Amino acid sequence: MKLIHLSDTHIVPHGNTLYGLDPRARFAAAIDDINANHADAALCVITGDLAHWGEREAYNTLANIAERLGPPTVLLIGNHDDRDAFRTCFPGALRDRNGFVQGIRVTEAATLVFLDTHDGTTHAGRYCAERQAWLQETLSSIEGDIILFMHHPPLEIGISSMDPICLADRAEFANTIRPHASRIRHIFMGHVHRTISGHWMGIPYTIVRGTNHQVAPEFGPRGEDIIGSHEPPTYAVALIGTDSIAVHICEYLDRSPRFPLRAQEVHDRTYPLTFRL
Repeated sequence: MKLIHLSDTHIVPHGNTLYGLDPRARFAAAIDDINANHADAALCVITGDLAHWGEREAYNTLANIAERLGPPTVLLIGNHDDRDAFRTCFPGALRDRNGFVQGIRVTEAATLVFLDTHDGTTHAGRYCAERQAWLQETLSSIEGDIILFMHHPPLEIGISSMDPICLADRAEFANTIRPHASRIRHIFMGHVHRTISGHWMGIPYTIVRGTNHQVAPEFGPRGEDIIGSHEPPTYAVALIGTDSIAVHICEYLDRSPRFPLRAQEVHDRTYPLTFRL
């Protein structure tokens, strides 16, 4: 099963740029690249911060661009989103019994569980008691493997300006997850605008860069001063097998040259030493 993961599109209304970049054009370029190279994907998931300020106009712009995407798509929300405006513009989006943007999708590889970590009063994530109860009930009802998708990481990632605005109630979330950790094959997340991989409670995870701007890898103490960068945007391609998950990070705006590396077999021994563009 092939799955595409994007995050942090930060769409703004038409006619505006964001941090000197055009998030609409960069998101559209990602869609063009996915359609050209991964039209066979079973699903595309965008893990939040869809619109930079949560405006309806921005969501409508995102919808117009996203409708060109070949694979079916699941949208989640993050701290920059507005839940009510999002639901108005995407009435068919995920919705649990309490109105949160979360749900499940059963696939041949695993049951995919999509979470809503939006708080609305802070850039930090929140997973309240109602959501905890839904997740506990949902995980208990699932037989077999599970893959989670969420915006805010439930762990510290080592960037001092971002750690305070990751998931706030980490301990409570961990307590809900822990009984099912052995069945959770992977967690896909956004929010941090960096390519990060590791494991949490023994669960592998992947965080991808945004499709517009990034967060610079500033590891020293900076307080609340988040430093942005224009590093290239990415999306992830996850190849999910019965006993493995391979996650490839694609810098879809990369236009560097391609050339054969099998020099001795294809050319002669001098080819790699004298290679010129």
